[in-house]
Amino acid sequence: MKIAIIQERPVFYNLKKCLAKAVKHIEEAAEKGVDLIVFGETWLSGYPAFLDYCPNIGVWDYEPMKRIFWQIYQNSVEVGSETTQVLAALARKHKVVIVIGVNEVTPKSPGTIYNTILTFNEKGELANHHRKLMPTFTEKLIHGTGDGNGLKSVDTNFGKLGSLICWEHWMPLTRQAMHNEGEIVHIALWPNVMEKHQLASRHYAFEGRCFVIAVGQMMKVKDIPKGLKIPKSLKKQKWLLRGGSSVIAPNGDFILEPQYDKKGIFIVEIDNLEMAYEERMALDVTGHYNRKDVFDFCVNKKRL
Repeated sequence: MKIAIIQERPVFYNLKKCLAKAVKHIEEAAEKGVDLIVFGETWLSGYPAFLDYCPNIGVWDYEPMKRIFWQIYQNSVEVGSETTQVLAALARKHKVVIVIGVNEVTPKSPGTIYNTILTFNEKGELANHHRKLMPTFTEKLIHGTGDGNGLKSVDTNFGKLGSLICWEHWMPLTRQAMHNEGEIVHIALWPNVMEKHQLASRHYAFEGRCFVIAVGQMMKVKDIPKGLKIPKSLKKQKWLLRGGSSVIAPNGDFILEPQYDKKGIFIVEIDNLEMAYEERMALDVTGHYNRKDVFDFCVNKKRL
């Protein structure tokens, strides 16, 4: 299989322009004959990295933060909208799998934004719709809690594919739920694949005996929304998010070393998918290395 990792800056909090940029990158990647195209966490239309840097964002009734929340909400994705129809059509046209992180809104919960992964299969079908189970720390100011409905793998031409978002990779039961889905390829979406995130991604590959595509993205300090105070420590800094995308084999070794401080489309070929099964001879946490007579495990996959 051939993978295209899109490590580019989104057009922050402008859904129309960000979608146009996504289309451009998808078309460019598809020309290279790829089977899978992946974007980072809430790439459409932008991860709120400023939450971890700007002061006063958690102050009660803070007007600049309320305005930014509304801006993000206005530029979030509704499943079934023209935005998702465009992505589905591209997947169908090019016969590729597209995995993209989005800020999602739904009429069922007006006023709530979800941190979501959308997976479109080669037929252009929305094969999986996963909402991050637990927003991480400051993300709780923006994102609502998800559900277990998206904890599943999807069938593709290259085998079963699954995905999780950021710190879900440090939730042991969430990992087990996905390992039980028989993933051959796993997409790990991050805002920035720093060293600890690389560690979590490599651990996931080794534990699940699957290929892991860890996807980061790029964000400049100047992309911080207007109206927020920028700390002095950042004013001379160019990048806020530095990428770090990588590809990891089922034995935990890098196939693509982390790519920091560079934007672009990274193409990676995997010609030994059977390695995922070979490595399970020693460790299969869903089978011979799982004591089902000792542990009882179930997942509530109801959509909230």
